[in-house]
Amino acid sequence: MIIDSIRKVFAEKGFDGASMQDLARAAGMSVGNFYRYFPSKAAIVEALVTQHLATMEQDFAAIINAPQPMQRLRATLADRIACHLSGDDGPIWAEITAAALRKAEIGTIVRHMEAEIIGYLIAVFARDTGLGPATVRQRYQTHAALVVLLIKASAMQKSDAGEAPDKLIALTLRMINRILDEVSGATPTSSESPL
Repeated sequence: MIIDSIRKVFAEKGFDGASMQDLARAAGMSVGNFYRYFPSKAAIVEALVTQHLATMEQDFAAIINAPQPMQRLRATLADRIACHLSGDDGPIWAEITAAALRKAEIGTIVRHMEAEIIGYLIAVFARDTGLGPATVRQRYQTHAALVVLLIKASAMQKSDAGEAPDKLIALTLRMINRILDEVSGATPTSSESPL
């Protein structure tokens, strides 16, 4: 509940524009009590990222355990992009991304989040292809990073007049599907060990 109220303030006032007093007020707390939970804005970003990663971990566990993990990944990514482009989370992720470029501590948090998500994608790719995780990481880490970049960019888009831009969704999904098609086309050689 506290994190959700903080998200709204960051989205409305921006990362630098929102004071700790604004954030405490939105959370229904005194500033002193708020500082006990969140001693800095970086701590708030870390809490937001932790919450986001917990959801992602559940999503990826379901994907990896699915009978057809790549198909489940495609469906999950399509849902997430549609939610991003029709939702109101874009401003907060845009603010966090901008702050990550200016503030080293926040940059470290964001890079950690992206590395975790890339690791989840590598696990899905390994499960789908039958290649060992080390081989998948060597061959397809850049593919995973590009998928993360496209998802991140979709999260920062703001839809106009409450309508999701269908053409942008379709193009983003085609790009992601092409990347995933390259990965799905991989086959292990006799010298490569499967999972």
